[in-house]
Order: sequence, then C-alpha cells, then structure tokens
Amino acid sequence: MKIYQIDSSARKKGSTSRALAKKLLDKIKKPDDEVIYRDLDDEMLFVSGLTESGMKIDEKDQTEEHKKMFELSDKLVKELKESDIIIISAPIYNYGPPATLKAWSDLAARIGETFKFKPNGRREGLLKNKKAYLVITSGGTKLNSSEDFLTPWLKFILNFFGIEKVEVISADQMALDYEKSIRDAEAQIENISID
Repeated sequence: MKIYQIDSSARKKGSTSRALAKKLLDKIKKPDDEVIYRDLDDEMLFVSGLTESGMKIDEKDQTEEHKKMFELSDKLVKELKESDIIIISAPIYNYGPPATLKAWSDLAARIGETFKFKPNGRREGLLKNKKAYLVITSGGTKLNSSEDFLTPWLKFILNFFGIEKVEVISADQMALDYEKSIRDAEAQIENISID
C-alpha cells in the first residue's frame, strides 16, 4: 500500500495539524507500506494565467510559467494516482483552507487525469477505490458549523476526484480548550479501525 501524506500548515514547528497527521500515519502504517510525503508549504505554485478549467493548455501555447506549473501538476497528479490512502492535514485559516491547499487542489484537478466529463456534461472523478483521512484543526471555528468552509470544501474536492471514502479527525476550537481538543483528536485516531 502507498500512503500519501500532505501537510498544508504554514507553521513548520509546533503545528498541531502536522503532529496529529504524524500520529495518524503511525497508527495506520503497516511495515511494508510506502509513504509519499508532500509539504505544501515548500513548493506550491499558485495557479494563474489559465485560459481553461481543468489545467488544459496546448503545449505550443504554454508560457515558461505554465510549463513550471504543469511540471508540478504532473507530480501531484502522479502522487495522487499512485496512492491507496491519502492523509491531508490542514488548519482552518480565516474560516477556509490554507492558500497552499487551494493551490494544490487547482493543480491536481486535471481533465482526463483526475476527472472527466461524461456525455451528459456531468463530471466524474477518476480516482476510485482510495481512502482519505482529513486532519483538521482550528483555533476558534467549530468543525462543520456554518463558519467552517474548509471541511465541506475539501470533502467535495476529494469526491470530485472520485475519492468517496473520507474520514475526518478534528481538533477544533483549540483556543477554547486546547487540552480537550487534542485529547478528542487523539481518541479519534486511536479509535480508527484499520481495514
């Protein structure tokens, strides 16, 4: 099995979302599993200058910036396709996703690679039979409340890619009771049943 771990916190040291994702990885990883690791804070490019959705530009029309973007996009798509289990850790920033995670989703959304259009115009995700774990943290935002624009968006994006099995581990409202939030998240990780 291949596990794809993606961290998106801008904080490297002392990041709760990164620490919880590591605990989750330690819980589910079997000795023979391979881990692909990506830190979105290291290499993320922001999508700009695209003329069509689904990252589709003829090679002859690509600028140097486009070529760099497609090179990273190809890597991200390959990592997603090759993985069986995906762990995404993300803090809620200003009620939504970190900008790097949004950029990751833009670069991973490739027509004919991660999704396609059916004859009736509906989209179909192409990344079937994968499982995703989301490790979501927040200072004051309650998960799945009307103020949480990260969790439903990220679930939707993964479903759009065809990843329908999505489990959420949360340490929300840490500013109110940090110890309780961490205990709750660690209990969620401990109670995960490994198939």
